[in-house]
Amino acid sequence: MAKLDILNLQGAVTGSIELSDEIFGITPNESAIATVIRNQLANRRQGTHSTKTRSEVRGGGKRPYRQKGTGNARHGSTRSAQYVGGGIIFGPKPRSYNYVVPKKIKRLAMKSALSSKLLDKKIIVVEDMNFDAIKTAEMVKSLKALNVAKTALIVFEDKNEKAELSARNIPTVKTALVNTINVFDILKYDSFLVTKAAVEKIQEVYA
Repeated sequence: MAKLDILNLQGAVTGSIELSDEIFGITPNESAIATVIRNQLANRRQGTHSTKTRSEVRGGGKRPYRQKGTGNARHGSTRSAQYVGGGIIFGPKPRSYNYVVPKKIKRLAMKSALSSKLLDKKIIVVEDMNFDAIKTAEMVKSLKALNVAKTALIVFEDKNEKAELSARNIPTVKTALVNTINVFDILKYDSFLVTKAAVEKIQEVYA
């Protein structure tokens, strides 16, 4: 089992915690990670794109010119696709991009993402993140003391209003709960800053 130091908000070591090899110590499966990230990004798409076919555009009720004798090709409407202002052939229509990935693949991808963070030494465990007041400056000070990288994902076990609101105005930081973390965010942010209680909860959920 891997062992990590537990830090306080001043960056001092207050203890240690053992991380389960089953969750944080597997060989990252890049295929599972790619599959889940593609699924997440696809499910985020609104799918509201739309174009009009020749039956939906306005106008075009009259023939542009007579059928014979002009020397031109035969046309029945100025709203055919080849005309400016005409309909679009096979254009996009509103649709859902959602699809489902098997639960086993999702769990494997999550464990792979967590393991890759440990391999890169980007996991920071803190005793807690309890602030006396909602203050962005205090959060910035704590992140600096903890040597957090340029961007960070902060994970709590339960809702922590003061800490969440203190981090809200920092554009390079995102907060999440154990039940809302996802593979895309874990890999997107450089540092994975997590409370001791949240680590224990993660190991309980994914054991």
